[in-house]
This record gives sequence, C-alpha cells and structure tokens, in this order.
Amino acid sequence: MAITGGAGFLGSHLCERFLLEGYRVICVDNFLTGSVANVEHLMAEDGFRLMRADVSQHLSVPGGLEAVLHFASPASPSDYLRLPIDTLRVGSNGTFNALELAREKGARFVLASTSETYGDPLVHPQPESYWGNVNPIGPRGVYDEAKRFAEAMTMAYRRAHDVDTAILRIFNTFGPRMRPFDGRAIPTFVRQALLGEPITVSGDGSQTRSICYVDDLVEGIVRLFNSNLDGPINIGNPHEVSMLALAEWIKELTGSSSEIAFIPRPQDDPTVRRPDITLARTRLGWEPRVPIEEGLRRTIAWFEEHSPLWSAQDQADLATTAL
Repeated sequence: MAITGGAGFLGSHLCERFLLEGYRVICVDNFLTGSVANVEHLMAEDGFRLMRADVSQHLSVPGGLEAVLHFASPASPSDYLRLPIDTLRVGSNGTFNALELAREKGARFVLASTSETYGDPLVHPQPESYWGNVNPIGPRGVYDEAKRFAEAMTMAYRRAHDVDTAILRIFNTFGPRMRPFDGRAIPTFVRQALLGEPITVSGDGSQTRSICYVDDLVEGIVRLFNSNLDGPINIGNPHEVSMLALAEWIKELTGSSSEIAFIPRPQDDPTVRRPDITLARTRLGWEPRVPIEEGLRRTIAWFEEHSPLWSAQDQADLATTAL
C-alpha cells in the first residue's frame, strides 16, 4: 500500500500499524511538514520503503498496490496559514493524482478528510449528514475547502470510475510525534508547560474541541480500510473539553508553574467541536478506548523525552495562537 504524507504525525503511525498488519508500505512524503525522524525506526523493515515525492506534482509507484491512503496535507493552522497554496494544491491536484494511482492499480482509496469540513458548526454534535458552516474566503478556508474539494473529487471517482473509495473525517487527534511548535493546542500547551512559559489560550478559552488519542484514531482507520463503507465517517473521541480546561489539565499533569495567558482569538475559530460517532459504532464496531488523561500522560512523557532535540527549525514553526 502507498501512504501519502506517511512521514507526518498521523501518517507515520499508520505506516507503523500497517507494517505490523503484514502489509508492504510505501511511505510517500515531500517533507514539507513531515520528518524522516518519524519513520527512521521503520527503515530497517523489509516491507517499508520511503519515497520522496510531491503528490501535487505527480504520483507513480511501480508494481501492484492494494490501497492508497491519502494523508498528505499541512494540517495544523500555523502550517496551512503559512502554506495556503500548497494546502490547496495537495487537496486538489494531490487528491487527483492519488485517485488516479488507485484507479490505475485497482486499489482501495482512503481519504483523510477532517472535522474542519463542518466549519464553525451550527449543529452540535456533528453528524456526517451535516453540510457544515464554512467561510470559503476566510484564512482557514484554504484548509477547509481543500478537504471539501477532496471529498467531492473522491466521490466523483467513485461514481464515474467505480474506484473503491472511503472518506474519514478526523477530529482533533494527539499523541507522540506531534511537532512541539506546530501551533496546535496540545503540543503548544505541553511545550509551554514543560518550559515554564505562559500557556497561551485564545479568547476566553470557552471554545471546545473533542480530542482523540492517536492509537484510537489509527484503529478506526484500519477498520474503515477493512470495511466496504464509503463514508464519510467521523472518527474521533466525543470527549469534549474547553481550551481553558485543557490548558489547566495539562498544567496539572506536568506539575508546571506556568501561568495561563489569554491571547486574541483567530478569525473563524470554531466555537464547538464534537463528533457524532453513531455510524462508526454501529458499522465499524469502533469507539475510542484510551482515556484522555492516559493519552495526555503518554504524550507529555514523549515530549519530555524529546525536548532536548527541539531545534531552531522547530522554533521557526512557532505560532502565537494555539488552535
């Protein structure tokens, strides 16, 4: 199977899991936001191959393929705000190239979409049937609309070319291998807490997210891949928490003396976010198993272990707003 964006946070965990499942894995990445370090421990595996390529330009893989998992895309707000054109191109051209590869090989295609397709939702929690409330011309629109277009393209290939496709909508996921300066809430809060810096919460911190530990997400993806469902299907943890409560929780778990500091809230920042996972429960027999506090403890431990490796390049990714 080919996994685009395989050297990223989620992609690297998928490479690891599918190798354990006995698949030969081709990890495709251009390292715009991914890192060789995320998959370095897999290099010695006979079934693993790392291929540097920009899927927005071209995607060609020799031999047969059972699956194409399209996970390539900047995903954190700080990434897609500084890389708006790249984000739109990977959602459009990249999705087209990945679908063409799946069509050529007769492979199952799995698209990593996002809860951001729901925008700032007017329906709560969000079922897959909800069409969303997205600002297409706002700064976040480059990511939201790239993923919405990718979903439309995926369904077009299913209808026009009979490609075996599946769409999953990923809700906020966290765990080891997140970049400490990528601007997302959990790595930002953990990094700040460990360094004793002010923990920056946007607005008054009342906006919510539903956070899912990466192992649970990967299990959901594996089950979707092995099913005959086409989706879209929500994969996320319904455990909803405010940003202020999350910051205070991480401060407590790290034993930090950091203060909570409030910063301006960014434009179009969603007010609430929680998945309706009825479909995943009933059709995939999936629901999250890792308690949030256990996931946070594992993530904090990973950050503590890797904090000496935080580099100047990491710091170049620093975003002043945690989302």
